[in-house]
Amino acid sequence: MFVEKIELKNFRNYDQLSMEFDHGTNILYGDNAQGKTNILESIYLCGTTKSHKGSKDREVIRFDEEESHIRMFVNKDGNSYKIDMHLKKSKTKGIAINSVPIKKASELFGILNIVFFSPEDLNIIKNGPSERRRFLDLELCQLNKLYLLQLMNYNHVLNQRNKLLKDIAFSPGLSDTMDIWDDQLVNYGTIIINERNKFVKELNDIIFDIHKNLTGDNEEIRLVYEPSVTSEVFKESLRSHRERDLRMKLSSVGPHRDDFCILANGIDIRKYGSQGQQRTAALSLKLSEIYIVKKIIGDTPVLLLDDVLSELDSSRQNYLLRSINDIQTLITCTGLDEFVDNQFKINKVFKVIDGHVLSYN
Repeated sequence: MFVEKIELKNFRNYDQLSMEFDHGTNILYGDNAQGKTNILESIYLCGTTKSHKGSKDREVIRFDEEESHIRMFVNKDGNSYKIDMHLKKSKTKGIAINSVPIKKASELFGILNIVFFSPEDLNIIKNGPSERRRFLDLELCQLNKLYLLQLMNYNHVLNQRNKLLKDIAFSPGLSDTMDIWDDQLVNYGTIIINERNKFVKELNDIIFDIHKNLTGDNEEIRLVYEPSVTSEVFKESLRSHRERDLRMKLSSVGPHRDDFCILANGIDIRKYGSQGQQRTAALSLKLSEIYIVKKIIGDTPVLLLDDVLSELDSSRQNYLLRSINDIQTLITCTGLDEFVDNQFKINKVFKVIDGHVLSYN
């Protein structure tokens, strides 16, 4: 699969933009704060409905404009797809596939698989559990429509249960309905727990060799899934924590509180790892995403690399560049020296200057 073309209107610092990409390696270079990352963000947003930064729709619309439009042309298995995304400051985004509006954003998932890697991905390792849950959910939602549906259902029921916990303080009689919401939470949550557990096991099979190669056989990495509660005791745990939940007015157990731990030679690198170890683990994690997409869907994802080469030493740069020679890649950087020095094949080059793009074939 690959992105053939992207068209932007009133997106971030772009008034109008049209770019055609090569199926191989595309370099977007220029000084900082010129709009390189915005192009990658538009592709990720149009392919997944989410900004990789977590930005809201109104935040990506060009200053002083009320609407923004992204149009992306994708080729998958020889079939062409045109994805239109209409963003509005005061309304829900509108999406059409091949000029046919879709009712649910989830219908978009599965057309394009994207792996996005930026320096901020170090937060997956360093920050709290929410970053690691987001990593799991974003990848699983692209690969598994059933997971996406169950996650949406779970979040809806969780919100309703939390609302009920607050309402019971004013209407104690409502407590009789708690069992109904608990049963639904267990229903959807059990599927999420099982799918996350399965995904982490698959990641472990792939990431082990990648990380050993990156560290010169000096480190062995292992991911350990840490569910808030196991599926076997989820229902009992909800009931035993009910009094606490009523006091706190929040649901205290469930997959919305899951985490996973990253161990290098048995050491938790979030707590005790060096900056270099954490950076290498993040790279291993992202490269593993590429291979797991290949394994599950039998096709390569589109890879977006946002200014990551400057964060890596030469050996890790070389390993990364060797790993991506058979997939469509869009790389942002401030200069071309690292590619020339590595004698790396470049298929297309774009220079980005203050919201304008010059193409060099």
